Amino acid sequence: MSFSQLRLLALLLPAALLGGAYISQYVFDMYPCEMCWWQRWPHFAALVPALLAFLVKAPGLQRTLVAFAAFAIFTSGVIGAFHAGVEYGWWEGLTSCTSTIASGGNFLENLENAPLVRCDVTQWTLFGISLAGYNFLLSCGGAIAILMGIWRNAKN
Repeated sequence: MSFSQLRLLALLLPAALLGGAYISQYVFDMYPCEMCWWQRWPHFAALVPALLAFLVKAPGLQRTLVAFAAFAIFTSGVIGAFHAGVEYGWWEGLTSCTSTIASGGNFLENLENAPLVRCDVTQWTLFGISLAGYNFLLSCGGAIAILMGIWRNAKN
């Protein structure tokens, strides 16, 4: 894989995963739990060096920025693995639930109608794998592919 493709992957992977998260939240009403939010933050962080890698001209700095993006993507995947383990009951999580309260209107009514989202309950699965599990697979797999590609390109 060429470095241009790796750089593009480092930008598109977190953007696509964040896009999917927001589509599931706003289109399919799958509100994120606290650990879902934890998985989003490293993807946001990965976008910054990935974008900067397109703006700088120095090849060495580009590789470093893409590597930083890959490490952030990998961090999200590790959090996804932990979250998936909580969902599958393999271990206990650090939190139990979150709620999203609408702003405006009657606060008490909004509080009563707010969805309660537990971190240990899977909202959706495909082939027995939750969204956190897919984040683990895609993020860790993508980050490893990016880092291996950078390493291979640096050797040549």
